[in-house]
Amino acid sequence: MAELFPLAEELSCSICLEPFKEPVTTPCGHNFCRSCLNETWVVQGPPYRCPQCRTVYQVRPQLHKNTVLCAVVEQFLQAEQARTPVDDWIPPTRSAASSSDTQVSCDHCLKEVAVKTCLVCMASFCQEHLRPHIDSPAFQDHPLQPPVRDLLRRKCSRHNRLREMFCPEHGECICHICLVEHKTCSPTILSQASADLENKLRQKLTIMYSHINGASKALEDVKSKQQNVQESMKRKMLQLRQEYLEMKAVIDAAETSSTHKLKEEEKRVYGKLDTIYQVLLKKKNEMQNLKAEVELILAKGDEFEFLEKAAKLQEVSTKPVYIPKIDLDHDLIKGVYQGALDLKSELKLSLKQLQEKKAEEPCNSGNVGDHAQSTSKPTRPAKKTAPDKKTKKTPGAAGAAGAAGAAGAAGPTSYSSSSNKLPTFGAPGQATIPDATLKPNAPQPNSAAVKAKVLENFLTMSRTELLEYFVKVVFDYNTAHNKVALADNYTTASVADGLQHYRSHPQRFTYCSQVLGLHCYKKGIHYWEVELQKNNFCGVGVCYGSMDRQGPESRLGRNPSSWCVEWFNNKISAWHNNVEKTLPSTKATRVGVLLNCDHGFVIFFAVTEKVYLMYKFKVDFTEALYPAFWVFSAGTTLSICSK
Repeated sequence: MAELFPLAEELSCSICLEPFKEPVTTPCGHNFCRSCLNETWVVQGPPYRCPQCRTVYQVRPQLHKNTVLCAVVEQFLQAEQARTPVDDWIPPTRSAASSSDTQVSCDHCLKEVAVKTCLVCMASFCQEHLRPHIDSPAFQDHPLQPPVRDLLRRKCSRHNRLREMFCPEHGECICHICLVEHKTCSPTILSQASADLENKLRQKLTIMYSHINGASKALEDVKSKQQNVQESMKRKMLQLRQEYLEMKAVIDAAETSSTHKLKEEEKRVYGKLDTIYQVLLKKKNEMQNLKAEVELILAKGDEFEFLEKAAKLQEVSTKPVYIPKIDLDHDLIKGVYQGALDLKSELKLSLKQLQEKKAEEPCNSGNVGDHAQSTSKPTRPAKKTAPDKKTKKTPGAAGAAGAAGAAGAAGPTSYSSSSNKLPTFGAPGQATIPDATLKPNAPQPNSAAVKAKVLENFLTMSRTELLEYFVKVVFDYNTAHNKVALADNYTTASVADGLQHYRSHPQRFTYCSQVLGLHCYKKGIHYWEVELQKNNFCGVGVCYGSMDRQGPESRLGRNPSSWCVEWFNNKISAWHNNVEKTLPSTKATRVGVLLNCDHGFVIFFAVTEKVYLMYKFKVDFTEALYPAFWVFSAGTTLSICSK
């Protein structure tokens, strides 16, 4: 069966995921079950789109049965049945009627058991009342046969004869006179027809049993693979966490050493200044006392006393206060800071080299299963990126690097697991020490590496951490399509039964039933959640304010100005610039959207007890972005969640 699996996938309808039933082909060349495609287009309405490639048809195409594909599907199903193992299982046999059920009472006396049934009299007789049919010549042409039960049911209602044949083409029992009407059929006697049908049902039951066994084994295999994946990823994440703990220990050790040097320098200079302060305070007090004595002696009228004290006071020194020059060792400070910059540059260079060795990962490779396991919070990005200015190494840099090496050798023994992620070096908001001696033309940091690291941090965040960036979103009345009804203080959007007759506005959607958020976001990090009360024919995303409001190009994801995740029937897709990426299905009814304007990405999460990655877009946004929403089928409702 394994070699037939790829063929089974090709011969399955992408809507119902079952083998084609009356397959039809669209003008774009894709095949679907006729009933599945008709139901989809009835719900969708014009313009009609191919569920697979999204080709638009303004007029509903005429669909014709694909006879070749139908024959291939039939042959495939027959081959699959022929290859189905029978095993040792034996289907149950049809139970025979009990002896009490087979006994027929005499229609004349209603007491004795009948021994024969007359097909002319259409009655059954016991041995006593059968005697006239045996002795009298008048009954010689009455054919007799073993007792027949329920004659009225077995009698043909049209010809009043016993139905002794079965027509497989019409699926009914017939009498001998009915044979004239079934001359093109292949009737058989009842016993033979019953045996044939019993054999066919037993064979079908055997195949069904084999299919059930195959499904059970497949379920066990999938469950086992799920457990293996969980166990393997758990081990890998523990190893990864340990590695990041060790890297953090190296960085913390370097920070501790550098901070210690700065504090020692601060203590040295502060102590000297404190000594000078005490000396100056003492001299100030002495001079104030001398001033008071001079003023007092000048007020004396006795010349003898004045001359005596004035001579002594004249000898007291009144030199100006000398303040020694005490300053910080700026060479030491710059050396320590340069050591931190060098360490940061080395880490960034290592990360860049590691990324270059890997195959380039497309931005749309996210899966629903990629959910956050970490409970720690990474460095929170802020507004602007500090430039990475490099200068010549100083003795302070060597000291920082030495401390880092020592910490790496010792290993992380006393660090809390609440900070197990590598800090985002050069990330926005990271404090720097101003230094006028740094070169103004120094190279800028690798922005791509910074963005990749920030994105990685957000992908591993828990929901609690994401909610720290929560913003309140409300719908903009002036953008709502006339089929979109807004409620609950403009936090709930649904498809209205009739037009809402909103007043005309240049920002209102006129083609697609969509609505935007009231506020736009140009900078910073923002997170909001949307509850899907019926996750079918709806979409959640972001767009530029300049996106068209009219025509098919105004649909979310069908233009270069919008990014979204869309539910269409049971299919989930990510859309941008009219390019679709099919996503794995999820039972989650809440969607989280994280928009990082500063580092250029938007992430869609499936929110349950945890958050699971659905899809991520990496974009250098050039305009302010609005939350955007699409609702299509009746009953679909989107509600903005409160924190």
